Amino acid sequence: MKMVIEKTNILEKLNSLPLPQSTSNNSIAAVDIIESFWVSIWIGCFRFSHTAVVRVDEVLRQIFGWKRVASGTTYGRFFKKFTPSMNYELFINLYQWFFNQIKFDNYTLDVDSSVITRYGLQEGSMRGYNPKKPGRNSHHPLFAFVNDIRMVVNCWNRSGNTGSSSNVINFLKETFSILSDRKIGLFRADSGFCTSQILDYIEEGEISYVMSCKLYGKLCYYMGN
Repeated sequence: MKMVIEKTNILEKLNSLPLPQSTSNNSIAAVDIIESFWVSIWIGCFRFSHTAVVRVDEVLRQIFGWKRVASGTTYGRFFKKFTPSMNYELFINLYQWFFNQIKFDNYTLDVDSSVITRYGLQEGSMRGYNPKKPGRNSHHPLFAFVNDIRMVVNCWNRSGNTGSSSNVINFLKETFSILSDRKIGLFRADSGFCTSQILDYIEEGEISYVMSCKLYGKLCYYMGN
């Protein structure tokens, strides 16, 4: 993984972005915090408290050249500094940079949503459509995939009471801006996105699409005639 980081020059890209910085003389560089956070995820940590295993691992510290490793509270304070406007500026820039490294064009874009059940007081979790755990709080994230390279292009987390097609137009505008120099060969989505607003937007862009829809009686009549 160290070789992957070096080969992609991702740290140089991160250093060029306006990441949150601390004014303390005893602070850890933002890029070092992010890199050590990646490593903690790679070795199986899924809570801030679990990252202590990275902090006490001398071998990892030497491999990645960290003078100091962040604690769980340091990660928490660092990520709380990210505002919605900062997230937009940083991640759009980072996504564009990433996909510019990959050779593909005339691609198939798939858009879908999911339901993630929550068992606590997580921000944004609310009751909504939840087929596996009816009545439970959940999040309803929205995803865009480039099928040709099996990569996620964009993802928005939304509250559980959000419909599949909610705010999809702005989501698509952001997604298309990430892949601005590439041609969309085909757009695909399920029936949750089959609304006149979304169809009008796709057709105005002269984008070929395949979209499932609910089979209503009137629709069957029009198709038969």
